[in-house]
Amino acid sequence: MRHLNYFTVLIILVFISCVDSEFEIPETSAIDPELIGTEVPLVSVKNILAQSTEGIVTFRDTDTYFVGYVISSDVAGNFFREVVVQDKPENPTSGITIQLNQNAIYTYYELGRKIYVNLNGLSATTENGIVQLGIRDGNSITEIPTSLIANHITRSNEIATLVPLPITIADFSDDTENLLISLPSAQFNRNEILGTTRKTFAGEATDEFDGIRILETCDARGRTLVSTSTFAGFKAVELPLGGGSIQGILSRDFYDDFYILRLNTLEDISFDTGNRCDPNELKCGLADAEGVQILFQDDFSAQTRNQPITGNGWTNFNEYGNQFWEAYTATGTNASQGVSARIDSYQSGDALTMCWLITPPIDLQTNSNVKIRFETSNSFADGSDLEVLFSSDWDGEQATITQANWLVLDDAFVIRDQDFFGDWYSSGIVNLSCAEGSTGYVAFKYIGSTKDAFDGTYQLDNITITSD
Repeated sequence: MRHLNYFTVLIILVFISCVDSEFEIPETSAIDPELIGTEVPLVSVKNILAQSTEGIVTFRDTDTYFVGYVISSDVAGNFFREVVVQDKPENPTSGITIQLNQNAIYTYYELGRKIYVNLNGLSATTENGIVQLGIRDGNSITEIPTSLIANHITRSNEIATLVPLPITIADFSDDTENLLISLPSAQFNRNEILGTTRKTFAGEATDEFDGIRILETCDARGRTLVSTSTFAGFKAVELPLGGGSIQGILSRDFYDDFYILRLNTLEDISFDTGNRCDPNELKCGLADAEGVQILFQDDFSAQTRNQPITGNGWTNFNEYGNQFWEAYTATGTNASQGVSARIDSYQSGDALTMCWLITPPIDLQTNSNVKIRFETSNSFADGSDLEVLFSSDWDGEQATITQANWLVLDDAFVIRDQDFFGDWYSSGIVNLSCAEGSTGYVAFKYIGSTKDAFDGTYQLDNITITSD
């Protein structure tokens, strides 16, 4: 009987194979659904959330839905169990992130796919600084379960061509978050790519969850960060050397401290190898002696210890992170120096620390042969960095610091990691006489992070600016 069953099955299979070609293959292409309900603009979800006093809203007993276009892709592993949508494929005005308990989302909701999102049963809140949709879980949200995704997201037959929104870094705001944007004349900061070791997107030993890399724009000048998951397929690829256009989704870092750009794939970058706008150097040389007229002087002895540097014309500007230049009294080997200015990112919790300490304005027009001298020390600088910069076109306002043109004072010596941390090193008497402009500023810019290899400490003291 068992042999008869196998024989019978074989006959059936042969019969099917013979007649199968006589039937037409059914049409499987997506057909736009006929939706029953009330369409609302995507931005209304964010507006309702903004009106809530609880920080989370749940949509119940409603037939409302909104239309969105998919702008994120997990094909390269830089997005995980989320899909980001915006209201229009071109010139969008609002976007939102939807949490989904699903992998390989790009096979269902590819870039440009038009979708309809049924709000009934979903909750909206702000997590990591951006507005997101999901299933309510107490005072937060969680991913929409796989079994319920079809109840809330319906695919359209339309796959639109996405046109990234061209903006500048100065345009970043809550309204531009969760949008596909493009930045022209962009480049990765020279310290990321032009040193002895060219960094990867997220493949360094210090990259735990995400790689954070500094991205600059040349026109208009600005700076932001590119964040890449350590699970991304391109994490070990070296950063491109040149400059050009870059597109990605504008978002916020995990701690909601700063804006980040998230790439879908490396095709989002279009850089020309030679197209960069790195700062020039101001090289007026070193002088043999300081001038007889003191224009500015500070040894920080009047500052309040363990408090941020204030007064005396200083600008203490925190660009990224939570650390500021502060007054510090050294102990041990450096105790004889007394009070100095200090900056570090040790145990700061900041993925990136970038802080500026800028002198008061220097009158270059009525003073001749202006010079500056200062001293630096450190405590295991590691991979952190202290740059000395000069600008004659900054207007003195904090909001325009990153838009000003800052030249590198390469003649000034700054202590290096290999130098003995217990000593104070003179910068030399740095001549500023070849600087153009009527007014100048000198900036001490620290770059570090809470990671062990980049959390070093720098100290600054005995600044003197003179003229003949």
